[in-house]
Amino acid sequence: MPFYHKLGKIPPKRHTIFKKPNGDLYYEQLFGTIGFDGMSTNLYHEHRPTQIKSVKDPYSIKPKIAVENNIKSYRFRGFQTVPAPDFLESRKVVLTNSDCSIALAAPQESMGDYFYKNSDEDELLFIHKGTGKLRTHLGNLDFKYGDYLLIPRGTIYKIDFDDEDNRLFIVESNRPIYTPKRYRNHFGQLLEHSPFCERDIRRPYELETNDEKGEFLMKIKKQGEIFDVTYATHPFDVVGYDGYNYPYAFSIHDFEPITGRIHQPPPVHQTFETDAFVVCSFCPRLYDYHPESIPAPYNHSNIDSDEVLYYVDGDFMSRNDIDAGHISLHPAGIPHGPHPGAVERSIGQTKTEELAVMVDTFKPLKVTEEGMKIADDTYHKSWLDENHA
Repeated sequence: MPFYHKLGKIPPKRHTIFKKPNGDLYYEQLFGTIGFDGMSTNLYHEHRPTQIKSVKDPYSIKPKIAVENNIKSYRFRGFQTVPAPDFLESRKVVLTNSDCSIALAAPQESMGDYFYKNSDEDELLFIHKGTGKLRTHLGNLDFKYGDYLLIPRGTIYKIDFDDEDNRLFIVESNRPIYTPKRYRNHFGQLLEHSPFCERDIRRPYELETNDEKGEFLMKIKKQGEIFDVTYATHPFDVVGYDGYNYPYAFSIHDFEPITGRIHQPPPVHQTFETDAFVVCSFCPRLYDYHPESIPAPYNHSNIDSDEVLYYVDGDFMSRNDIDAGHISLHPAGIPHGPHPGAVERSIGQTKTEELAVMVDTFKPLKVTEEGMKIADDTYHKSWLDENHA
């Protein structure tokens, strides 16, 4: 997270006495990443955050791989993912490698009787359909269509949905997810040429503080398994915190596209990064304004990365037969580009209303069994023209 945030009550100095009105101590916790070298936050709890009553045997949620080594382009019809009442059960990993997993979810109900913590991965939730509230031990965030919710690993959270019509595109990352360093100065501030700035980033605004004892179920993901852990005190018992490590929201509608006289490469759309993949936002924008420009993207070779594009809304100029909720996978090792006729259709066009999220991974992605359930196995032939079909 690029800047400091403070919420609730905190003492003047870290690691010093901080008393409740009755004279008892609040309990301090350092919530950080990358040992003591990464971003961190100091929290103050009503109760010691270490009180565990029971731990059940874990159960696996590791995705089952259908295609281990892939060189074929795929299209996945995301809205064919079957809705499920429970948030965790609704999450279906479609693509995965050792650095990240890409999942779809269509939860119908709010998270009721448990809390969730992903201890291994940062989570980036893109809200395609639905509204509601992300509730965390670091405060709450309202969300709506088009929002990215970045949830750092170790965050304890629940999600309240306003109704049952919800669609999420999720990226789980084994590496911390940051704003792109190309858009930050050495102090961490977003620069003038960045397509978004700190004003666009929504921080937790509401802190739930529950001074409760009892039995509180937390489902914790660790190394591809879920542990049911019962805590003796309410996980949302923080009275205040300050630091740099906390969840935040950013709307794709607040991304300001960078355009030019000729077609701009995908890095100008970059929104988030890790050292293993990047996330880009393709938003409504003016097309290139050179008098001889071709707005459609040029063919290019995927030699170093797999390209995943999640189609959100609008007219996807470079693709044929693409609808909202579809995912395209263009793997490393082969070139890809516009479908037949797309280049010609684009000439003379002045703007696009497309909305999409792209994930480029530097390691090959494996296709899961859940992915194959919604896959178009003939998509790789969609570049053939009439003379070769």
